[in-house]
Amino acid sequence: MGTETQIEDYKAIAQRTFSDRKRTNILKRAEQLTIAFLLPKVPKIISPNLLTLLGTLGSGIVFLAFVLGTYLKNWYLLLGIIGLAINWLGDSLDGRLAYYRNIPRRWYGFALDIIADWIGIVLVGFGYYIYAENGTQIVAFAFVALYGWSIIISQLRYKITNEYSIDSGFVGPTELRFIIALILIAEVLFHGSITYLAGLITIILFVINTIDSFKLLKLGDLRDKNQG
Repeated sequence: MGTETQIEDYKAIAQRTFSDRKRTNILKRAEQLTIAFLLPKVPKIISPNLLTLLGTLGSGIVFLAFVLGTYLKNWYLLLGIIGLAINWLGDSLDGRLAYYRNIPRRWYGFALDIIADWIGIVLVGFGYYIYAENGTQIVAFAFVALYGWSIIISQLRYKITNEYSIDSGFVGPTELRFIIALILIAEVLFHGSITYLAGLITIILFVINTIDSFKLLKLGDLRDKNQG
C-alpha cells in the first residue's frame, strides 16, 4: 500500500509540474515519475537557475569528453555519458522545480531554457567537430543546424497553437540523449562507427524536421482560415 500511495503522489506531482507543456515522447511516463521523485529531494539551497547552469555544465563535460577522446584515449568518450546525465538532470528539473515550489517565472524560464538548450547543443556539436576525422566535420555542423531547426519549429508551434511541446512525435530531448550515449559507447567499442551513426542521426533529424515543418504550415493555414 505504501508503494502504491507513493506512486500516486508522484503522479500528482508530475501532473501539476508538467501542466504547462505537452509531452509525447516514448519515455514520457518514466521520465515524469523520475522527476516527480527527485523534486522533493532537491535541497532548498539549489535554485532553478542553478539547475539550468548544471545542465549547461553537463554539455560542457560532453564537449570535454570529445576533446580528451581526440587527444588522449578513445575511452574518454564515455565521460560524455556522465555529461549527458548531468545535462538531463539540470535541464529536466530546472523549470519543474520552479513549478513544484510555486515560483514559476513562465516567460523568463521559457527564454532561459531555449538559450541554455542552444548553448548546450553547440557545445556538443563543437566537441564532435573536434573529434571528427577525414572531412566528416560537416556532420557536426549539420547536427547543430538541424537541432536549431527543431527548436525553431517548437517555438513556431507554440506561437500558432499556444501549446508548448519540446518533442517531435515519440522522440524528445531525453531520447536524443540516450541515442548520443549509445553512439559514444559504440565508438569506444568500434572506432570509426560514430561517423556513420552520427550521419544516420542527422538524416533522421532532417526527415523529422521536414515532416514537422509541413505539419506546422498546415496548422498555420488552419489558424488563418479559422480567424478569417
